[in-house]
Amino acid sequence: MTEIKTVGIIGAGQMGAGIAHVCALAGYTVKFNDVSEERIAAGIAGIERNLSRQVARGMVTHEAMQAAMPLIISAPTMADVGDSDLVIEAATENEDVKKAIFRSLAGYLRPDTLLASNTSSISITRLASVTDRPERFLGLHFMNPVPLMKLVEIIRGIATDPETYETAVAFARSLSKTTANAEDFPAFIVNRVLVPMINEAIYTLYEGVGTVEAIDTALRLGANHPMGPLELGDFIGLDTVLAIMNVLHEGLADSKYRPCPLLVKYVEAGWLGRKSGRGFYDYRGEHPVPTR
Repeated sequence: MTEIKTVGIIGAGQMGAGIAHVCALAGYTVKFNDVSEERIAAGIAGIERNLSRQVARGMVTHEAMQAAMPLIISAPTMADVGDSDLVIEAATENEDVKKAIFRSLAGYLRPDTLLASNTSSISITRLASVTDRPERFLGLHFMNPVPLMKLVEIIRGIATDPETYETAVAFARSLSKTTANAEDFPAFIVNRVLVPMINEAIYTLYEGVGTVEAIDTALRLGANHPMGPLELGDFIGLDTVLAIMNVLHEGLADSKYRPCPLLVKYVEAGWLGRKSGRGFYDYRGEHPVPTR
């Protein structure tokens, strides 16, 4: 099996930074890439803040943080990130963007480099088809927030070699994660179940069955969920929720996966949830306030 010592991560947003965070804590050298050095620097600063919070809460030792931070290296070009044992793409949930990244990597990869996508819904087989190594390509779907969530879904494309899969399982477990194998069907396991639930909660709001507050309270207390579904949609990002629903609707051709028109409207308005300041809650004040 390929021995993984260096991990290239493309995308310095919330997911990419979370993956870099756990990889560095586990002792891997991380080559951190995004479209600009400013975004890479912002991602590294965010990791340092999150590690500091973990130290303050007694979840991570100060020594572990001191050892991890120097392992995260800015890699502003594809040539910088391509010379890794494993490269994980963690860009926005858009198939064209992801394919463009993998095409641009092609000339910079070592023959033995493994490729992975952190996609939460898109076909691994289709993404692998634009690379020169579909047998060394698979899905590594980390959950958000990565430092706290214990699961990694591992998805094999039609061409993925057994050795690639076994290497990926060993890698995920080295990060103290539990793995679940998912077949390469739209949205895999977690989002196949979770995101339609959020979409149904939005329909419940759209149809006037309950208010934002009532729906979230009902699911928190009635189903023992840690977050209500509308609050969770805001946390994930409503643009991501819509993207996953579109993948399900188009990929499975079943009307039960039709995105709620209210979800579409919120995304069109730029009300994407926490990251934009407004979604089903308005986050711009001291406390979140329902927007409907």
